[in-house]
Amino acid sequence: MKRLFFIFTLLLIALACRPSEPRLQNGDLVFVGLPLDYEADESSMDQAISASTGTDGVLNLIHVAIAEVKADSIWIIDATISHGVDRHPLDTFFADFTLKDGSLPEFIVKRPQGLDAGAAVERAKAFIGLPYDTCFLPDNDALYCSELVQLSYLDGRGEQVFESQPMNFCAPDGTMPPYWEWLFGLLGMDVPQGVPGTNPQSMSESNCLKYVPVRLQRQ
Repeated sequence: MKRLFFIFTLLLIALACRPSEPRLQNGDLVFVGLPLDYEADESSMDQAISASTGTDGVLNLIHVAIAEVKADSIWIIDATISHGVDRHPLDTFFADFTLKDGSLPEFIVKRPQGLDAGAAVERAKAFIGLPYDTCFLPDNDALYCSELVQLSYLDGRGEQVFESQPMNFCAPDGTMPPYWEWLFGLLGMDVPQGVPGTNPQSMSESNCLKYVPVRLQRQ
């Protein structure tokens, strides 16, 4: 009996010492990636973003969102065509990015380092209600996904930690995806090639972000 009690005690200790699975934290960034073999509708923005920002052999990151984690709930703050800048439950986020076959895309979670993530979340919430920026231009009272993140995450001096760079709308072979020509034609403007901005792919490579192996899945 003592032997069984000893073994049972060791088992409990082992279970207690086993590292817990990483969880989403307040202020984490959630990047949405299209699988390399995924073929989106040629007329979709997802396909155009993938062609413009993806790299051969690398998961194409087409969207970035901000996680707000409370004691018993997870909320997502992001900018999409469907909602504009909005705060909604994680399930809504999953529904927004469910693929054609009903599966979910790849989710990559990265955690800001040395920043006040809670303050960033509150700044992001102040933008809720703004429309989605289909023009991808700065300072026009509308925001696209990575622009929302850029304006929300500031360092101790109040400066943006994610730098702007010339935006690229061309595919790797140098051609312009038809979607962009169609979209900006409707808006009556030229494709803003080279205009300073951000995109999820380059933002994910920032030195201030650390990858966290969080598994996001439907409950």
